[in-house]
Amino acid sequence: MSRPITAELVLTGYMRGAFPMCEPVTGRIDWFTCDPRALVPLDARFRVPRSLQRVVRGGRFEIRIDTAFDRVVEGCARDRGADNRNWIGPEIRRVYGELHAMGFAHSVEAWRGGELVGGLYGVALKGAFFGESMFHVPGTGTDASKACLVHLVARLRRGGFLLCDSQYSNDHMAQFGVFEVGAQEYASMLEDALEADGRWDVEGDPLQGR
Repeated sequence: MSRPITAELVLTGYMRGAFPMCEPVTGRIDWFTCDPRALVPLDARFRVPRSLQRVVRGGRFEIRIDTAFDRVVEGCARDRGADNRNWIGPEIRRVYGELHAMGFAHSVEAWRGGELVGGLYGVALKGAFFGESMFHVPGTGTDASKACLVHLVARLRRGGFLLCDSQYSNDHMAQFGVFEVGAQEYASMLEDALEADGRWDVEGDPLQGR
């Protein structure tokens, strides 16, 4: 890209429906949009598999918010092989760290036995949350990132958010009821969400009504 990436530029990109990614080999940062766009439902369409409900209810993980943001990004940045190359380069990590310091970027973390075993991070802007990535530690962190997603959705619901952007859909996310919309519908939903006043600093029952 011709201009350095900044926190302000990333926020502007989100407001226009775009997000940055780092090319794994060259380190070049480009901007992307996707059509269709994948969204995590914040209503009754959000599904939690029964096995995961048991994990959440049983308290396998201690869920913390924003206590280890940089470590969560580091966990997400690990190269997972040819089918899932690392797109979180040093500049991406720097700018999202700045967004965290500014109060826009957040992490949901799963801890077990005093160790960080999974988490996710993204950006909250008005009534929209833009999910970026998630990770778990194999073995001790099985289902950790999934549990974090359940807690994230509860927090967004309680805080009055209208949109949870997942960018792309995959089999992992489909089990939660993730759905796709076209570019025009996404733009309209984003506009509405950016006019809302979502609150991040609230908590909700992760399995309310289940």
